[in-house]
Amino acid sequence: MAQALLELDNLQTYYPVHSRLTRHQIGVIKAVDGVSVTIQEGETFGLVGESGCGKTTLGRSIMRLEEPTGGRIIFQGTDVRTLSRKALKSVRQDIQMIFQDSQSSLNPRMQVIDLVGEGLVVQKRLKRQEREEQVAELLSVVGLRKEYLHRYPHEFSGGQRQRIGIARALMLRPKIVIADEAVSALDVSIRSQVLNLLADLQREFNLTYLFISHDLSVVEYLSDRVGVMYLGRLVEVGTAKALYAEPQMPYTQALLSAMPDRVVSSRQRIVLKGDVPNPLNPPSGCPFRTRCWRAETRCEQEVPLLREVRPNHWAACHFPGPE
Repeated sequence: MAQALLELDNLQTYYPVHSRLTRHQIGVIKAVDGVSVTIQEGETFGLVGESGCGKTTLGRSIMRLEEPTGGRIIFQGTDVRTLSRKALKSVRQDIQMIFQDSQSSLNPRMQVIDLVGEGLVVQKRLKRQEREEQVAELLSVVGLRKEYLHRYPHEFSGGQRQRIGIARALMLRPKIVIADEAVSALDVSIRSQVLNLLADLQREFNLTYLFISHDLSVVEYLSDRVGVMYLGRLVEVGTAKALYAEPQMPYTQALLSAMPDRVVSSRQRIVLKGDVPNPLNPPSGCPFRTRCWRAETRCEQEVPLLREVRPNHWAACHFPGPE
């Protein structure tokens, strides 16, 4: 059986909100609110949800690019939250990130050899000749030529820049890669190429992925298991096959009904009423109850816990079930 590589235990990332006039704190935005999940070695765990649900903040919190407020981040038996800056530096060799915006995530003043090989300078202090050889080798793996070593980011297309970002993430041979909307800004034809590249690299380098995306079709194609987020919480987790075939949570059912292949099928399109609640003043009880057609009095009074409703399928709902 695969071993647990990364475990999140009640992870929380909160942001205080202050009044512009008085500077007094007027509330707290719970961007990540008690997320607990285990990612197995070698798997791809997909994370989906509407914009603003906390997906990106969760990924950045794991990297400690955003400092979590509470909970634990257990990576290979070590709580990353307890590590000093020096100790965290060594762990970051094994946890890397592919960012959504391939343009802003690459320093426009740095050449490709320095962008991709920066980790080798920080972690291994290799000489430039050795660094150039390793960077050139990795560029060929991601489908780029050696001649690109001394070019700048603005000289590349969006797809090529994303390949540079992928090469940078793989330079130190990490164990897990957090891919945050890695293909959302790409054309459809380029998107499929990058997805196939990620799948090939996973087999070649024995990688584990946390794949964050709002594109449900992409997540279904690449993921072994899928988690659904809503207002900072995980509301459903299961294998990709089971979750897409028989979603148990009404929110998940509404998301999946909007997929193009399901819209043209016999499935009925579920149109949610109302907007996502204000994160400064979320509803009592179930955060989804104000938009849910199954909501009852219990949903208003009691927060549903993420529980196993079917074998290896969890849902945070008082009344889970098929559509």
